[in-house]
Amino acid sequence: MGDDPSDPQTDSGYDATGVPTFDSVREKIERRYETSIGAQELDSETPEGRTVEKQFEDRQRAAADRLEQIRKSMHEGEH
Repeated sequence: MGDDPSDPQTDSGYDATGVPTFDSVREKIERRYETSIGAQELDSETPEGRTVEKQFEDRQRAAADRLEQIRKSMHEGEH
């Protein structure tokens, strides 16, 4: 009792040949994903994280404005 790989209480995440089981791989991926999401949420709550988000939004807005200016200047020559 305890060292039997078929015993669900001692599931090590590997089968008898040493290959990871599907469930253990899925759990590991889900844990990493949840950690990643949590880190992103924490980052967005910090002043630095909000500053980076604001910079990104400002750049996106500036790029869209510049693109609109370019489009208008291209159409001015058509009249």
